Amino acid sequence: MNLTKTINEQIAAAATVIKQGGVVAYPTETYYGLAVDPFNHNALQRLFDLKQRPAAKPILTLIADTPQLACLAEYIPPLFEPLMTRYWPGPLTLVFPAQPTISSLLTAGTGTVGARISSNPVAQALVKLVASPITATSANISGKSAALSLADLNEQFGSKLDLVVDAGSTPGGVGSTVVGYDHNALVVLRQGAVSL
Repeated sequence: MNLTKTINEQIAAAATVIKQGGVVAYPTETYYGLAVDPFNHNALQRLFDLKQRPAAKPILTLIADTPQLACLAEYIPPLFEPLMTRYWPGPLTLVFPAQPTISSLLTAGTGTVGARISSNPVAQALVKLVASPITATSANISGKSAALSLADLNEQFGSKLDLVVDAGSTPGGVGSTVVGYDHNALVVLRQGAVSL
């Protein structure tokens, strides 16, 4: 990758790669994430292969705005609406009933899909330019630490990624909090950066 490219040029190139079925690493509020088109089965399969990720683990997504939820979620549970208002953009992933057309690779056969709006300006710009949701799984091989820098990405993936949006080191910390619902009650599925 040509590191003399501006960040906007990198984002534009990354959006093209994602639309063409490629895998892109990009910065988030915490660490680097891996983006593919969640509606492209082959791209999802490649993502699982790269991460050596068990098929039983679903992949979370990023959206540009609430209207984009319509292509992922069957509906928005009323309990989620105040959380979306308060914590989006930010590190809170909400788990929605998935549209029946969503790949079982993305949902791990659960019938649900996790989504959030990132507060990282690079991640926000990328998903807006793709004009469709992207995956938001951490950039790491399963069981290893999530990548915080270009050096970490190179160590784990070498040249296997199609493109890296290099925005320097990310701050690290814990990932997004993941919240679902069951019998009209909120359920914290993973405690993370947002405390409820």
